[in-house]
Amino acid sequence: MQEHLTATAKKQFYVNRMFATIAPRYDLVTSLLSYGQDQRWKRKLVAMAEVQPQHQVLDLACGTGDITYLLARQLGSGQATGVDITPEMVELARRKQPSNETRVRFETGDICQLSFADASFERITAGYAVRNVPDISRLLGEVFRLLKPGGRFLSLDFGKPEGHFYRWAYLGYLSATGSALGWLLHGDPDVYRYIAESIKHYPGQSGVQRLLEETGFVECGFITFLGGAIAMNWGSKP
Repeated sequence: MQEHLTATAKKQFYVNRMFATIAPRYDLVTSLLSYGQDQRWKRKLVAMAEVQPQHQVLDLACGTGDITYLLARQLGSGQATGVDITPEMVELARRKQPSNETRVRFETGDICQLSFADASFERITAGYAVRNVPDISRLLGEVFRLLKPGGRFLSLDFGKPEGHFYRWAYLGYLSATGSALGWLLHGDPDVYRYIAESIKHYPGQSGVQRLLEETGFVECGFITFLGGAIAMNWGSKP
């Protein structure tokens, strides 16, 4: 697994294959690993986005559409677009869409290289996305390009606790629990053990804030949950 986490091309291939495998159980496992708090964190992210009725909003790595649908509830004439690189995830998201819900659409695409025009969105969100891309700086550059001046980006993801003992225990829990769930649900312990391994190579909330600032974002910051095990980063385009 390590070579797939440190080599750009290999990581993208590994992540694509992994999410195609876990798509049918994604919502269940996310709830289990978050102690049932995942939906609360997503509602917090959407509340902090301060979406206005006329906004065009983009949800990156939308998965099965939880954040996309929460964003759409804030809209009137605007639209929420969810994008994910995994076709199986996009299909599951579309299945949740009520027939009368016209404010939401989903697309399959690489979130580091999208076809939308410059300055297309007032808000861009990402749930458990930044940690999984091969090149975080490239992703943030794409987000910056797509935001309108004054637009905001908010990201929810696993974090890195500052305390060494807590971080060790937290990663150990994720590795052991992830391995067990992977074996039980898919016959492959590495499927969810990837989460703990990916965090080891992730800059964490402080590192993501630094990368946001280097990209040109202003008013950057973050908050944490579960003692830093989960974090929400944000930044605005001048």
